Amino acid sequence: MKQRQILHVDVNNAFLSWTAVEKLKEGYEIDIREIPAVIGGDEERRSGIVLAKSMKAKACGVVTGETLYQARKKCNNLQVYPSSYKIYKKYSNELYNLLLEYTDKIERFSIDECFLDMTDYLPNGTLLDKAKEINKRAKEELGFTVNVGVAHNKLLAKMASDFEKPNKVHTLYENEIPQKIWNLPVGELFMLGRKTVPKLYSMGIKTIGDLAKFDEQILIKKFGKHGKLIWEYANGIDDSEVHFEPETPKSIGNSITLPTDIRGKEKIAEIVLALTEQVTFRIRKYDLLANVVSVQLRTKDFKDYSHQRKLSSSSNSTREIYNTAKEILNEMYKGEFIRLVGVRTDDLCDKNQKQLSLFDDTNSKKQEKIDKSIDLLKNKYGYNAVTRGTVMNVEDIVKAKRKE
Repeated sequence: MKQRQILHVDVNNAFLSWTAVEKLKEGYEIDIREIPAVIGGDEERRSGIVLAKSMKAKACGVVTGETLYQARKKCNNLQVYPSSYKIYKKYSNELYNLLLEYTDKIERFSIDECFLDMTDYLPNGTLLDKAKEINKRAKEELGFTVNVGVAHNKLLAKMASDFEKPNKVHTLYENEIPQKIWNLPVGELFMLGRKTVPKLYSMGIKTIGDLAKFDEQILIKKFGKHGKLIWEYANGIDDSEVHFEPETPKSIGNSITLPTDIRGKEKIAEIVLALTEQVTFRIRKYDLLANVVSVQLRTKDFKDYSHQRKLSSSSNSTREIYNTAKEILNEMYKGEFIRLVGVRTDDLCDKNQKQLSLFDDTNSKKQEKIDKSIDLLKNKYGYNAVTRGTVMNVEDIVKAKRKE
C-alpha cells in the first residue's frame, strides 16, 4: 500500500491579510498588515469585537475576541476595518484554484485552510518540494502568505502547519513526532477539548508525550472512544481520508527545482518535454483542452522569467503542446544556468467545446490515439510504468545530466 503524501495549507492571519491585499489592489497606499490594525464589527453599535489583528496591534496587547473599545484603550492609533465575506470568499477561491494545479483531491477544511492528498500527484520532485513551491507562489502570485504542513496523514500535516508562523513550511513525519510534539503542552494536541485538559492534568498527563505513553485502556475507560482517539493522535496515528469534491481546474502546470543547475537549450528541452508529458496527462484526465501554454525558467541567481503563447486551436496533445513549449523556450532562453523549469497550460475548456481546425489531419488523429493508449497504460500500471521513446522520468533526466 502506498504511503500517503498529505499537505495542509493554512493562510496566515487570513481575514486581515485578504483585506490588505484587496485594499492594495484598490489603490490603498498603506499595507494594513504593517500598521496597528484589526478587522472588527460595527463600532457604532458598541458590539464590535476584534476578529483579526496585525502584528503591531498584537504588540500593543490587542487580542482576538475582545471588544473594539478595549482594543482602542490599548492602542490609541488603532485602525479598524470591517469584515467582508465577499472578499474572504474571493481570495479563498483564488488559493483553491492555485492548489488545483497540484491535485484534484482537496478538502476545504475551512475558508482559510485546505488539505491536499498528493499521493498520486508526485511524478517528479518530493512532497516537501511541492510544499515550498506552494508557499512561494501564494506570496508572489496571490499576495498573502501561507504555512504548509508536510506529513503522511492529515493530523500530522495539520499540526505541522501550526508550528512557527508566518510564511513557513514544516514537516512532521513519524520519526519526528517525539522531537517535535511530545514536549508540547497536552492542550496543543489537535481535537483535544478545553474541558479535557484539566482532567488529563489531574492524571499527571501534562505533555503530548505523557499522553502518548499513557495506558490506552485507562484512557478508553475514562473518556470512551474519545480516549482512544486522543491516544492515537498523541502517537501520530490517523487514517482519515482527504474528503474532496472534484472541481474543474482553470489551469494545470508542473515545475521542478533541479538538484544541479543545468545549461544548454537541448538539455532544458528534455526537462520541458517530461513536464509537458505530466501536464497533458492531467489535462486529458479532466477531458479538457488547453488554449495557452507558458514556460517558466529560474536562473541560478534566482531570476524568474516566463513567456506564454496562445495555441492556434484548443489541444490536449502532448506533441502539440510540447512543440509550442519548445518554441517558447527557444525564444526566451539566453544561455544561463537554470535551477527551475516549469510548464503551464491556461484557459482550459471542455473537450466538447473544441472547434475543428482547418489543419486537423490524419497525424493529429494518430497522435490522439497514441496519447489515449499511453494514458490507459499509465492509469493501469502507474505513471512511470510507461513513457514515450523520447521521454524519461524527470529525475532520470536530471541524474543523467549530473553524470555528463
